[in-house]
Amino acid sequence: MDQHMKTRRWYYFFWSLIVFSAAGCGQGTLVTTAAPDDSAAEPSERVLHMDHAQPKLTTLKLYLADKTVIAEVAKTITEIATGMMFRESMGENEGMLFVFGRPHQTSFYMKNTIVPLSGAYIDSEGKILEIHKMEPHNQAGIPSKKDNIQFVLEMNQGWFEKNGINVGTRIVSERGPLGKTFFGR
Repeated sequence: MDQHMKTRRWYYFFWSLIVFSAAGCGQGTLVTTAAPDDSAAEPSERVLHMDHAQPKLTTLKLYLADKTVIAEVAKTITEIATGMMFRESMGENEGMLFVFGRPHQTSFYMKNTIVPLSGAYIDSEGKILEIHKMEPHNQAGIPSKKDNIQFVLEMNQGWFEKNGINVGTRIVSERGPLGKTFFGR
């Protein structure tokens, strides 16, 4: 293995530990062992001491069967670690899509999250593998059963059930399949 590859693996391991530690201390909405994507910004001290909602993120239209969702896209370490913390509401067909640099086993929790949510754990092809009910302020992690989660879509609690969206449903964006939208594949 060349030195560049060793350095890159160490980088991913280091930032994974930081994300895990920040969330594990109860200051974020996410616990994950995935490395961030290459475009992810370095985490900052403000994530560790967040006491307010992050500004609205860039949005993207997502299509789930015959339903259209406007999702904010969280893909940097800071955006992912902050997630829906301190948000007071979310529109009926709005959500937040978390994008990870590679498939992995993940776990989300609801520390500092006021809005009751449902989270769909999604593979790299855009297929929903699991849907979990998430309670406000619950600090217990909700781990994925699968180890190939690359996206998580958070919606208002019960949205998936109410709209007939189940495990197996494929999600595509206005730009095409999720893998192609975010990773060109």
